[in-house]
Amino acid sequence: MKSVLLLLNLWFLTSYSTFAYIVDPGPSVKATKGALWPKPKTQTTSQRYSVIKRSSFHFQAVNQTCDILTKAIDRYQKIVSNVGNESRRALFSASRNDNNLARRSWRSDVNFNEYLEEVTVDLKAPCEILPYLGMDESYDIIVSETHASIESYSIWGILRGLESFAQMVVLSEDGSMLYVNLTTISDSPRFSHRGLLVDTSRHFVSVSTLLKMLDGMAYNKLNVFHWHIVDDQSFPYQSKYYPELSEQGAYHPSMVYTPQDVQNIIEEARLRGIRVISEFDTPGHTRSWGVSHPELLTACYDQYQGKLGPMDPTKESTYTFLFKLFQEIVEVFPDKFVHLGGDEVGFECWASNPAVMEYMKQNRLYSFEMLEETFIQRIVDQIDALNRSSLVWQEVYVNGVRLPNGTVVHVWTGNRQDLLYRITKDGLPALLSSCWYLDHLSTGGDWRKFYNCDPHDFVGTKNQKDLVLGGEACMWAEVVNDHNILQRIFPRVSATAEKLWSQEYVTDTDDAARRIEEHSCRMNLRGIPAQPPSGPGFCI
Repeated sequence: MKSVLLLLNLWFLTSYSTFAYIVDPGPSVKATKGALWPKPKTQTTSQRYSVIKRSSFHFQAVNQTCDILTKAIDRYQKIVSNVGNESRRALFSASRNDNNLARRSWRSDVNFNEYLEEVTVDLKAPCEILPYLGMDESYDIIVSETHASIESYSIWGILRGLESFAQMVVLSEDGSMLYVNLTTISDSPRFSHRGLLVDTSRHFVSVSTLLKMLDGMAYNKLNVFHWHIVDDQSFPYQSKYYPELSEQGAYHPSMVYTPQDVQNIIEEARLRGIRVISEFDTPGHTRSWGVSHPELLTACYDQYQGKLGPMDPTKESTYTFLFKLFQEIVEVFPDKFVHLGGDEVGFECWASNPAVMEYMKQNRLYSFEMLEETFIQRIVDQIDALNRSSLVWQEVYVNGVRLPNGTVVHVWTGNRQDLLYRITKDGLPALLSSCWYLDHLSTGGDWRKFYNCDPHDFVGTKNQKDLVLGGEACMWAEVVNDHNILQRIFPRVSATAEKLWSQEYVTDTDDAARRIEEHSCRMNLRGIPAQPPSGPGFCI
C-alpha cells in the first residue's frame, strides 16, 4: 500500500514540469518548462519538439574556435547530459511501469519531429581574448525541423547562446526522453554592465565558493564580478609589492588570496565572459591597511586619542605608496576599469588632527569634503596615468571631484532618480546598485522588490539614459560566509540579472514568478544551492 501511495505522489509531482515546484498552502506557482532566464529579446516556440539522442548528442563548432569555445562546449555538454541523468530519469519514471509504452507514445505523437544529435555552434568571427565593457553578446538560436544551431559574431554571444540552449532542454514527465521544442531566438542584452559585487573582507570567501559563484553568474548571463576584495576588517589580497599587508592584515594566514588564486578566478571568469573589476576602497574603509602600515592612516587626537582614521591626505608618502600598489593592481587585473571606492569617509579623526587642520588652512580647503576631494583627485589622476578608467562611489561625484571623461559614478544610496539625472546631465556614465542590495534580506520572496527596479526609472533625455551602463547587485558580507553566501545571492540576483538583460517591457512579475521557480531548480540541478524563491515547495 505504501508503494502505491508513493507512486501516486510521484506521478502528481512529476506531472507539473521537469523542475516541478508545488507551492502549498496558498496560491500555487506552477513552474514553467524550458523557459529562459533572463527572458530573451524575441522568441518563437512551437509545440513540436525534437528528442535528444543521449548516446550521440553533441555540440559541433563549425567555423571559428578558441579555448573559450572549446571549454564552453565541454561544460555545456555535461550540463545538457545532466538534465537527463540516470537518477533523474528514475525519479521521473517511478510512476510508469512500462517505459517502452511511453517511448512508443511519443514516437507516434504528432508533435514529435525527429532525433536531435548535433547542435552546430557557428562563431562567425575570430575569438576575442578578454571580455570588456560594450562587448557584443548577441546571438541567435534556431531549432528547426531539419537542424539546430547557435550563431553569433562574438564568442561572448556564443556563451550566452549555449546557456540559453541548455535552459531549453527538458526531461519529459515520465522520464523517457530528453527533448527541446522547435524554437527561434534572437537575443541581446539591454545593458552592457550587469554585475555582482561580492565583499570578501568582512568574511573571507573561499576560492572554491567564488568559482561556484562565477558559474551561477554565467547561468544568469551576468558579466561583471566586482571584487570588493579588502576593507576595514581584513586585507586578504596578497600583494607582490607589499606582502606585509595580508601577512598582518588578513584574518588568518589561510584566509588570503594568493597571486595564483587571483589568476585562477580571473581566468575562470574570462572563460565565462565575465569581467573581474577589483575595488581597493580609499581613503576610508582602510583600517586593515594600518595594521602593517599605520603611517598611511591619520592619527587621531582629543577624544579619539590612540585611534587611526582614514588615510592621511596630507603626506606625499601616502600617494607614493598607493601609486606603487595601483601599478601592481593594473598588472594583475586586466580589465580597463578599477573601482576606487571613495564612500563613507568619516571626518572626525581629520578634524582632531592639528597637522591636517594646518594643511587645510595652508591649501585653502574650507571643508572636509574639499579635503576628501583633494585626495580622490590624486588617486583618480594616478589611475588615469596608468591608462585605466575609474569607477567611484557617488560621494566622489557629490563632493565635486573633477572626474576625467569616462569615469563611472556608482549610485548606492539616496534618491537614485535624482542622482542618475544629475550624473548623466553632467555627461558622466553611471551604474545603479541602490535597489539591489542582497544583504538586505526580508523573505524568500523578496526577489520581487529587486525585479521592480529599473535603471531608466528617472526623468532624462535619451542621451542621458544611454549613459546608464547598467548596474550591480551587492552582497556585503557582514553576515555571510562560505556557509550561506550562495543561498543569499541565488536566486535573488536573478531578478537583477533579468532587469539588466531583458527588454524594458519585461515587467510581468507573475510570469517571472513561474520562470524563476524553474530557474532556481535548474540552478540546484547544476550545483548552485539557490534558495527557494517564493515559498513552500520542492525541486525534482
